[in-house]
Amino acid sequence: MRTTIFKFYFLLFTCFAFSQAGHVMQGVGAVNMSMGGAATAQPIDFNGAILWNPASLTAFKEKEISLSVGAFFSSPKLSSSLPAGILGAGAPGVKGTTLDKRGTSLMPALAMVWAKENSKHIFALSAFGISGFGVKFPKEENNPLLGANFDPTKNSNPINYPQQARGFGLVESDYMLLQMSLSYAYKFSDEFSIGVQPNIDYASLQLAPNPISPPSQTKGYPTTNKASAIGYGAQIGVFYDSGSMLKLGISYKTKQSFGKLEFKQKYLDGTDAPNVKYTMNYPAILSFGLGLSGKKIDFALDYRTVFYEKTEGFKEIGWNANASVKGFGWKNMTIISAGIQYQITEKMPIRLGYTYSSNAIKDELAFFSVSAPAVINNAAQIGLGYIFNNKWKLDAVFHQGFRGKGVAGKILDPMAINTTNPLGEMPNTNISYNMETSLIQFTLNYTFDK
Repeated sequence: MRTTIFKFYFLLFTCFAFSQAGHVMQGVGAVNMSMGGAATAQPIDFNGAILWNPASLTAFKEKEISLSVGAFFSSPKLSSSLPAGILGAGAPGVKGTTLDKRGTSLMPALAMVWAKENSKHIFALSAFGISGFGVKFPKEENNPLLGANFDPTKNSNPINYPQQARGFGLVESDYMLLQMSLSYAYKFSDEFSIGVQPNIDYASLQLAPNPISPPSQTKGYPTTNKASAIGYGAQIGVFYDSGSMLKLGISYKTKQSFGKLEFKQKYLDGTDAPNVKYTMNYPAILSFGLGLSGKKIDFALDYRTVFYEKTEGFKEIGWNANASVKGFGWKNMTIISAGIQYQITEKMPIRLGYTYSSNAIKDELAFFSVSAPAVINNAAQIGLGYIFNNKWKLDAVFHQGFRGKGVAGKILDPMAINTTNPLGEMPNTNISYNMETSLIQFTLNYTFDK
């Protein structure tokens, strides 16, 4: 029966695409998400322990497997404007907003932990989608190529003008990162544990248009196929459990280093464009955690730093000489996660979580991240669990990421670069975006016979 259940989980898991919005996922599974992603020092479930501090796996005493499936929806808004006269003498200024048409993404996660009562050695296997982004901003139909039918007084978003009219046209992206991990934790004493976790990663990326490719003077920027790359990295952690109320944890996830993404490309007219290669790694993350536990209440607080400024693909800034983009130019991100669990009954816990994330995107570089708008600052979660018996339990979470001010900067043009204008800022122009997100997720957990 155990083999049958495992095969069923594996088959179901492989039916989903690991494509989601967002970049560093704040949590994994319904329990960890409902705690705001906080788990470095408070292992409420083993999914969160695997993701944020493998040392805390020593808190688990049984052999368990879990499957999580969620539906994730993001709704970015992209706006831009041009000043009067830029489209011709006497022409009025134009401005407009484009709504994302990507729709819902599926988010699964699969994990298993091998633990025994009084054992000093704990192992776990996992396959998590830990990062991703994706947008679909349609081409602006009300654009100057319409001639006399163009109405600049109505909504007209110049960033989505066709490339022939100096815009991007359709902006579409699809990035995902799947991480497969083998975790090991060792319990030195009743209070202290350490954990190590080697990771193997798989990433894929597709872009339209592709700004990291040099444009053709007559055909513009090309679009790409879905390129993929394999990466590797590790995570280490330390966990302290006082045995009464206080718990502490610290973990460090190394940079996940990938091979080059090699894009096969086509111009908008269908002709082949030269292939290009690009390296985009996943940033290192340092996490500190605090946990407090009472008879019916558990509290978790995490503080993280995400080191984008030292990560290939994100640290580079500006244009290459051939008018291709060097990188996103992101700054380091701070994440604060907090969650509380209250045991309503022995079989039913309720959880509330909050997550704060600083913006990684600088306002002056907003133009470079149109296809990857990571601008959710505040998110709230509510979750509920139910234990059916000593083998089965089900958890659910609802997440809402709130639309904030986002980021705003100037439209950039490599043709406008000079010694006093290294980014090619176009005066009196504007580009901005913000977004909100929502998620419904369920986690089914099975405990094997002892």
